[in-house]
Amino acid sequence: MQPLQNAGYDRAITVFSPDGRLFQVEYAREAVKRGTTSLGVKSKDGIVLVVDKRTTSKLVETKSIEKIFQIDDHIGVATSGLVADARALVERSRIESQINKITYNEPIRVETLAKKICDLKQLYTQNGGVRPFGSALIIGGVTKNECKLFETDPSGALIEYKATAIGSGRNVAMEVFEKNYKDDLSLDEAIDLSLDGIYEATEDKLNKNNVEIAIIDRETKTYSKVSESDILKYVEDLNKRKEAEKSEDKKNHTTNNK
Repeated sequence: MQPLQNAGYDRAITVFSPDGRLFQVEYAREAVKRGTTSLGVKSKDGIVLVVDKRTTSKLVETKSIEKIFQIDDHIGVATSGLVADARALVERSRIESQINKITYNEPIRVETLAKKICDLKQLYTQNGGVRPFGSALIIGGVTKNECKLFETDPSGALIEYKATAIGSGRNVAMEVFEKNYKDDLSLDEAIDLSLDGIYEATEDKLNKNNVEIAIIDRETKTYSKVSESDILKYVEDLNKRKEAEKSEDKKNHTTNNK
């Protein structure tokens, strides 16, 4: 017997339940929560995007997994959820960026792009015969020397953040951000904070092969990915820091029990 709270209201995207819910949109959000964790952090020097690329099989080539995409010279995107849906949204983002450049002879504003993508997502919650996109995006970039970071939801909702996370480890990562984020972070500090979030979200299972980092520099307004050698250095520094913290906690615990 079908639960009373659903009562068939989840069979069509255009039908509201009596308490005002669209179940298909909520199911799409669940698809995002099942994805691996992606993070975005805004610093005084630019935007940092970090993704967890863990695989369920050792036979998978991790380099083939794409979760961070360049949209334009000054904009990057991190995704979580259904990979195919994310690629469709990324392709649409690139097209919108080029249309804006051709039409207005200037780079698209980060917030303009985010709103256009959310308009598309919202359209797919309002028409029969379609389903919502099962993917969330973190859109980061630089507009007129100002860093911008947005999170888009399968419903088409849009929120600007200083630091945010999507995917299975969102709640844990957001706790790390709430505790440690500062407005005057440098790019290196933002990367360290992002890796902190991934470290906690993945329950210490972090290495150079399952993490990818991209930055959008505020001064040059350019997107670039961090090299594997630099990622290795950041991860090694993080692991050393965490080991030191664990040793200190263990020492304090022993002292308190005496």
